[in-house]
Amino acid sequence: MLQLAIACLVIALIAAVLGFGGIAGSFVGVAKILFVVFLIIALVSFFFGGGMRRRSI
Repeated sequence: MLQLAIACLVIALIAAVLGFGGIAGSFVGVAKILFVVFLIIALVSFFFGGGMRRRSI
């Protein structure tokens, strides 16, 4: 998820350099949304994923 957000950000930067402002703005918006989703999933897995470990006997 984080790699996809970074890829969208790189595409937005390239589009902005080439003069495609509308497309660059759209990709920045998508990158922001993907980054927020990544943060939410990372926090949920950090807090609730610890209880899923198997205990060895």
